[in-house]
Amino acid sequence: MNFLNRLQPLGLLILRLVLGIIMIAHGWQKIVDHLHGITGMMHQLGLPPFMAYLVVATEFGGGILILIGFLTRLAAFATFIDMLVAILKVHRQNGLFANWTGAQKGEGFEYHLLALAIIVAIIARGAGALSLDRVIYRLLG
Repeated sequence: MNFLNRLQPLGLLILRLVLGIIMIAHGWQKIVDHLHGITGMMHQLGLPPFMAYLVVATEFGGGILILIGFLTRLAAFATFIDMLVAILKVHRQNGLFANWTGAQKGEGFEYHLLALAIIVAIIARGAGALSLDRVIYRLLG
């Protein structure tokens, strides 16, 4: 068991890296594809411009912060809200599963639910030993 306990920093690092990379890609997709990204959120979802930009900032910028482990809990909390709103406002009506067959009108919320679970773990445990948060904490503390 002691061996497994020593792997905890590695586990948190892997969760952070995967979530950060996916969120960066998710935000970047909205930045480069305005029709389905920022403009799409404003027109299709009726979001005011500042909210659409806030979503992109949360996904892209928050993803970077999570990836490097800086202000991790704050970025993870913002991402939690982003994913929760995505489920409730966009994906809930499509059910749980992704649109593998193309038969659904849109995508389900399985990806978002998995992201929420990872985010909860990061908020609960913090960024871990292998993070900028930990380096700063040690320098200041």
